[in-house]
Amino acid sequence: MAKTEDRAMVEDIVIRTTNSADLPAIDALLGASYPVLLKPDYPPSVLVTCLPLITRARAELLRCGSYYVALDGDGAALAAGGWTHGAPQGGVGPRDVGHIRHVVTHPGATRRGLARKILQRSFAAARNSGVRWMMCQSTRTAEPFYAAMGFQRRGEIEVMLRPGIGFPAVEMIRPL
Repeated sequence: MAKTEDRAMVEDIVIRTTNSADLPAIDALLGASYPVLLKPDYPPSVLVTCLPLITRARAELLRCGSYYVALDGDGAALAAGGWTHGAPQGGVGPRDVGHIRHVVTHPGATRRGLARKILQRSFAAARNSGVRWMMCQSTRTAEPFYAAMGFQRRGEIEVMLRPGIGFPAVEMIRPL
């Protein structure tokens, strides 16, 4: 059970910090979400190559203390996401820059404010850690959401998932 300060309520939803035991639930959430939500914005050739790589939760992210999951009253994972100081592809950058990481919402739970609440919680935690700027590598699908959350488009990028396998994305930034 998470500490009280690690919880926030959204209607009947609990948002808490993840841990290693959440790996199967986050894998299932990513597997249910990305194939459905990304389909309108990416060609099948990209999805068939990239989905097996992006629908897997990263254990180190779940243990980092700044990645969150939104659970319904039955304990089902409806959304997840968070932030880190380190960039998604690794490396150490300026300590005043944070990175939004692997935000996902179940297709049946979109438009309920879950991802917004997770980002707001991420922004607050990042500010408390000295972060002044947040960056994200958005999917084409999520770009309007991030824009509504105050992010500005920096440009198209290709996220290298493995040698020879790139995923088209949009780099975005916002002040905190």
